[in-house]
Amino acid sequence: MFFRRLRDLREDHDFRQEDVAEVLGISQTVYSRYERGFQTIPVVHLLKLADFYSVSTDYILGRTDVSAPYPGQ
Repeated sequence: MFFRRLRDLREDHDFRQEDVAEVLGISQTVYSRYERGFQTIPVVHLLKLADFYSVSTDYILGRTDVSAPYPGQ
């Protein structure tokens, strides 16, 4: 499920895969694999994306539909 959320977040913010890959310091090809569910996203990238999009990691992982980050973040 996380891969759908990654794509939706990126598209909602009008970013290209290349833009998000640059934020993570990886190639567009690797990021594309995350979005297609072909490669598991490392925790360090998950945390970076949660901060980048101002959402919780649970939201990205599909554990909740509440996108707001946790209080105090």
